[in-house]
Amino acid sequence: MSNPLHDYLFAPHEERTETLLHLPGGDVLTHADFAARAAKMAGALTDHGLRPGDRLACQIRKSADALALYAASVRAGLVLVPLNTAYTAAEIAYFVSDAQAAMLICDPGDTEALAPVAAAADTRLMTLGPDGSGALAEATSSAEPIAPVARAGTDLAAFLYTSGTTGRSKGAMLSQDNLLSNARALTDAWRFTADDVLIHALPIFHTHGLFVAVNITLAGGGAMIWLPTFRADTVLAAMPLATTMMGVPTFYTRLLAEPGLTRNATAHMRLFVSGSAPMLPETHRQWTDRTGFRILERYGMTETNMIASNPYDGDRRPGTVGLPLPGVDLRICQPGTADPVREGETGMIEVRGPNVFRGYWRMPEKTAAELRKDGWFVTGDLGRRDADGYLSIVGREKDLVISGGFNIYPQEVEEVLNGLPGVLESAVVGVPHADMGEGLVAVVVPDGDTPPDLSALRDAAAERLARFKQPRVYVIAAELPRNTMGKVQKAELRKRHANAFSS
Repeated sequence: MSNPLHDYLFAPHEERTETLLHLPGGDVLTHADFAARAAKMAGALTDHGLRPGDRLACQIRKSADALALYAASVRAGLVLVPLNTAYTAAEIAYFVSDAQAAMLICDPGDTEALAPVAAAADTRLMTLGPDGSGALAEATSSAEPIAPVARAGTDLAAFLYTSGTTGRSKGAMLSQDNLLSNARALTDAWRFTADDVLIHALPIFHTHGLFVAVNITLAGGGAMIWLPTFRADTVLAAMPLATTMMGVPTFYTRLLAEPGLTRNATAHMRLFVSGSAPMLPETHRQWTDRTGFRILERYGMTETNMIASNPYDGDRRPGTVGLPLPGVDLRICQPGTADPVREGETGMIEVRGPNVFRGYWRMPEKTAAELRKDGWFVTGDLGRRDADGYLSIVGREKDLVISGGFNIYPQEVEEVLNGLPGVLESAVVGVPHADMGEGLVAVVVPDGDTPPDLSALRDAAAERLARFKQPRVYVIAAELPRNTMGKVQKAELRKRHANAFSS
């Protein structure tokens, strides 16, 4: 038996002397050296008692060794559980316990905080630092490399925990086949080859940075400029050496603030991809005006990896996430049913295909509620498709506002507000209202130092929106709360403004 994920992503490059990683400070790591390091790290993990199928949790900073840990886990047949570096010890305790992790790997500086967590869960604790320090790094240097462990495509490769904004975080179980199908589809869709050099400034505890950006680069045989975090000036300086970049909308808005972002600066690039959060049409326009490039937006989620993408060749439509990827079925249904809506109507997005996860770890009832027996996954996202099949995301079902018996999709209101003078961006949420059930609160970020006139916003909204869709309260804010992937945290906004209509 083979190890499909290893055989497709890593094995073809084990003897290549071409660069895989351009590291901070000017060092490089070849494909061959990376493969050798991963093989020895897999040996070290095995030496410390890990066996195929064991869950390996890690909360470590981005580095070459952090990427080698991914390759090593695939080689050793482990189930990788990458955890957000912002999580507290209390949060890590839940994930380690829930995943029944056999080992937790952390930064050396976090040992004191996480040693009790590991002990309480009867989990081994090892350390791995971004500078090559830590017990695992030392063990790797002296370990013997191991051959890839035999695995089937249906075997699990990773758990990715959801954000948990509506309850306990859920561990989405992703198989080797799930990751492989997406890597193959996207490598072809976005034309990745060995000639590509990707600017990688994303975190690698999330599907975007790890299972999209990394897997596609490996599948194509290219290289990555491996940046520990996003800095606009550093990314701009890397563009003459690169061909592609993947990012979140915040990356692009911050780059637009750089005077050095010009057509000359981006002349060596061929593709800019954005995802994980919606991009404002104005950002699209400004980027095209400044660089000549059209940003390619796509759509995915933890449980499915990527679902849809605007085309590489053809019309990339701002405000949409494009068309379903090859092999992915997509339908828009009446929420709570499997009945399709009519073309252009809003409904629940459901998807089916080889990219769809195996279910939620130790949550059979939640799995049954969201993953139908016939393979359709209920995403929780509301969307609509136009006559050409392009998909637009309207919002999360949990963000739907019901006011006075009327359904209100916040994104529709936000699109109106975002197009008004003086508004950089906005977020609309529903909070408790004694008479209407819920009332709309619009949180507006000014475009510049002078706040927009609220009476003018009210008047403009009244001209463009039915009365029941008009926000009743407007709040000016310096910025919107976002998670590490740039998504607006509407649960936080609902909490902040819960008493907006209290007497």
